[in-house]
Amino acid sequence: MNSAFQLFCRLARKVRPHVPILLLALFSMAMVAIFTSAFALMVKPLMDDVLVQSPSATAYAVPAFINRALDLFRNSPIGHQGASLPVLMLLIIIFFFKCLFAYLATFFMVSVGQRVVLELRNELFSHLLEQSTAFFHRHQTGRLISRVTNDVEKIQMAVSEVVGDLIREGFTLIGLLCVIFFWDWKLSLIVIVFVPIAIYPLVNFGKKLRSGSVRSQEKLADISHLLSETITGHRIVKAFTMEDFEREKFQMATDRLFRVNLRITRLVALSSPVMEMLGAVAGSLVIFYGYHQIRSGAMSVGQFTSFLASLIMLYAPLKRISRVNATIQQALAAASRVFEMLDTHMEIPESPDAIELGRTAGSVRFDSVCFSYDHHPVLRYVDLEVKRGEVLAIVGLSGAGKSTLVNLLPRFYDVTDGAVLIDSIDIRKVTLRSLRSQIGIVTQETILFNDTVANNVAYGLKNMNRAAIEAAALAAHAHEFIASLQRGYDTMLGEKGQTLSAGQRQRLAIARVILKDPPILILDEATSALDTESELMVQRALANVIANRTTLVIAHRLSTVRRADKIVVLAEGEIKEWGTHEELLNRNGIYSKLYDLQFSDAEVAVFPERGQRIRRSRA
Repeated sequence: MNSAFQLFCRLARKVRPHVPILLLALFSMAMVAIFTSAFALMVKPLMDDVLVQSPSATAYAVPAFINRALDLFRNSPIGHQGASLPVLMLLIIIFFFKCLFAYLATFFMVSVGQRVVLELRNELFSHLLEQSTAFFHRHQTGRLISRVTNDVEKIQMAVSEVVGDLIREGFTLIGLLCVIFFWDWKLSLIVIVFVPIAIYPLVNFGKKLRSGSVRSQEKLADISHLLSETITGHRIVKAFTMEDFEREKFQMATDRLFRVNLRITRLVALSSPVMEMLGAVAGSLVIFYGYHQIRSGAMSVGQFTSFLASLIMLYAPLKRISRVNATIQQALAAASRVFEMLDTHMEIPESPDAIELGRTAGSVRFDSVCFSYDHHPVLRYVDLEVKRGEVLAIVGLSGAGKSTLVNLLPRFYDVTDGAVLIDSIDIRKVTLRSLRSQIGIVTQETILFNDTVANNVAYGLKNMNRAAIEAAALAAHAHEFIASLQRGYDTMLGEKGQTLSAGQRQRLAIARVILKDPPILILDEATSALDTESELMVQRALANVIANRTTLVIAHRLSTVRRADKIVVLAEGEIKEWGTHEELLNRNGIYSKLYDLQFSDAEVAVFPERGQRIRRSRA
């Protein structure tokens, strides 16, 4: 985990492009401190010249710039109206400029913070997009969402508000310290002795707050994950009547967050009373000392009141700094998690000298391909070639490595050993963008976005005209149902296209691939979740998309792969059989057994006599 200093340095580098605005903010904060200190100094003339009107008070000078400002008013027509008006007018002017610069300081500082966080959030999202499929398998969706939303939000508070408060209050603290030293440096030194005593609990609280903040943000990420999981799977929750279970699980997660946050609240709540107690002790000693100074004539009432007012005003910056510290510790914990994510490098590296892959002929070869996931072998020395325009079907039991094999082609994963080649070019030597532009994918789980039908079909393609989109939809047998929608191609689909049936969503996905027009196509169980009617429509659409393309088909339903040019059977990560449908049936091997399981046994269960005839005809 990065140290606090390293985290500050990394955040500071994010601020560097916005230094001009930051300098304006710092200048405005310095002016706020100056006018706050000027108000503290004005307490003396306010007391001695206006309220008490002590004849001996003039012997006790205020700083020269205050006297010159007062002289300007005394020599003006206002000055002839009485001694109090110049003091009161100067007080109004001081407050006006203090408020003006306070507004400017807040505006500029928040502007810097929001710009920094805008760039940081965009950088984090862009970084997530570049991660491999394995990365998303290892990280919960809720935790990733929490990084981009909750954690970055805490950094925004720290950079735009808290750091601004820290700098402004720091300047004010320095200005007020100058005021109390101006009036009585001996007493000021005595007061300063209490500063280390006040700082120690702040530092101690800070360490505990940071560790508590890490735990709090982890618990909040757990809640985000539960929300994402439950909302996405709401139909399964309802179908299995698991509302009470999910409710209890969520309540347990929120309870864990509550307990962690309660400990943090206890620390934050304790910091202010500790500061107040220390302030009360210091204030009592100062009043005791001031009483004797006034009695002895060493100070006027105005001087001591100004000193005491400055000392009381010191409490507010110290109190805010104590609260700032708590928020900064939480922000540092969030920054640690964000930078940890940014430091997670892409698992699919692109070669520095990678070349652009032009439009390929579409021949694919797996050359002694091995792949392991977390040191667990998934594929072992797979040798396979698919010629241009061929349809290759990959079958096997669940866990055989079918999806992993085809995921190596667009480099969702990288081979552990061996090579994958397109037109005899190792795919690791070409850019990822040019490689993936050659491949179209239709999966069992159709991904549609909360956008119009037209934009979903044209996803990833720029400046596509409506005629091309409609032609792709026609080829995918989707135009008819699209035209029946309320706004046709301009209809918003909603989240994941849930307003459409599974078959309609699948045909939109096929239309998307047809419009992309890739030379290589991957069909990953594209019809396994459909009913018979929908499957027939999708099969017709697939016939159009497969034409003249090199196609790799993964299917559990062996009825969908009978017409493939070649069928390979994967088992335990190895190719055990290959050939045409008829050749594999006649071999009476793994494929034949899979076929019997799907057709003969299924029909025996429903029609025993028909099943017996099928078995006799196969014998």
